[in-house]
Amino acid sequence: MELLDGTVIATALPQIARSFGENAADIGVGISAYLVTLAVFIPISGWTADRIGSRTVFAAAIVVFTLASALCGMSGTLPEFTLARILQGIGGAMMVPVGRLVVFRSTEKRDLIRANALLTTPGLVALVVGPALGGLITTYASWRWIFFLNLPLGIAGLALVLLFMEDGRVELAPRFDPAGFVLSGVGLGLLMFGLDLVGRGDPNALRSAVLIVSGIAVAALSVRHARRVKHPLLDFSLLRIPTFASSVWGGTCVRLVIGTTPFLWGLLFQVGFAMSALGAGLLLLTCAIGDVGSRPFTTRAVRRFGFRAVLTRDALLLAAGILGCAFLSPRTPLVATVALLLFIGVVRSLAFTAINTLAYADVPSERMSAATSLASTLQQLSFGISVAFAAIVLHVAARIHHEQGGVYGIADFRIAFCAVAVIGLAAAYNFAKLAPDAGHVVSGHHGRGGRYAK
Repeated sequence: MELLDGTVIATALPQIARSFGENAADIGVGISAYLVTLAVFIPISGWTADRIGSRTVFAAAIVVFTLASALCGMSGTLPEFTLARILQGIGGAMMVPVGRLVVFRSTEKRDLIRANALLTTPGLVALVVGPALGGLITTYASWRWIFFLNLPLGIAGLALVLLFMEDGRVELAPRFDPAGFVLSGVGLGLLMFGLDLVGRGDPNALRSAVLIVSGIAVAALSVRHARRVKHPLLDFSLLRIPTFASSVWGGTCVRLVIGTTPFLWGLLFQVGFAMSALGAGLLLLTCAIGDVGSRPFTTRAVRRFGFRAVLTRDALLLAAGILGCAFLSPRTPLVATVALLLFIGVVRSLAFTAINTLAYADVPSERMSAATSLASTLQQLSFGISVAFAAIVLHVAARIHHEQGGVYGIADFRIAFCAVAVIGLAAAYNFAKLAPDAGHVVSGHHGRGGRYAK
């Protein structure tokens, strides 16, 4: 519900603008407000779950998100819509990380791969289903149904939580870190706002640059503070765990690659190939088919070859697939385009599952909430960077080719895809440095010989 909502709304902005009598560019504040709120409140999700109880927080987050969705759908003005999106962001910031925490705490290490395969499916599918669903809703119904559809989902989710979830309160939860909350919230909020403006083509480059630089500066103060206090809100000492650190650095590169694809594909197919928004969205559904279709093989691959081999090879294949996108053109046979997107879907699905499992393979249970908060914060940031990165590369490429006014040619997309493929190679280099038996407690793989636990 939360992940799909974030992708569906992008295609509905023009219709929302007409409904409010506003400029389409101004409606983007609704997206920005949501992303900034996520960045501010995700860091406290783990502490809140420990102090209040994961079941209570998760149920409350679903209620807040669902009610905020209804308020979004009933909004009559831009300020009302923006406030509802902020409330929705608070619910989303607690809902996803705490839900992940519940899964990791209640699952034995040997079952983490299978659990993660199920857990990451909605996020991957949402990336490609969202634009198509948004196109369908805005074409054949009102944009308000984007938010009203969350009501039955929220009610069903709340019922399931109350019926099946146990509370996970920690008796000796650490004290709250108010300075860390303020520093991380301000730093990440400014950074996400600046990145979002870049991704949406903000004409005021100086404003975006000031926001990003300011965000980085305050975030650096947040990291410095975290290293000096006993119980920081974001515990960067977790990066001393090799598997967690590799999942952060390599995972950030992979998420940058994956996060750029809906943006680049959507523009390529609509601007470069002159396809309709709905047609482009339906074409991207083939990637979702690859995501879901690869699930039965994920656990088997990691157990047979181990995290290092699977992730290194997978990052290389992902880079190769993205590089293949640079050679697409309006004359490319449709079956070839579909096959390439299907291949990328399979590869990225395996990468997502393996990375998210590796992150928690060696994290002690008592530090799981801190690990979830830090990982979720960095994941949110990496996806924010991805769209901004793709937009900047496209803009630079257009300037190189002397194109103006946001008009991109096929050659611009080729440069962008090549740049993204390089990031995939950086991920492969990171994963190659892992030990052969990294994460063996989870994978059961014990090194080069290929031995693994049944």
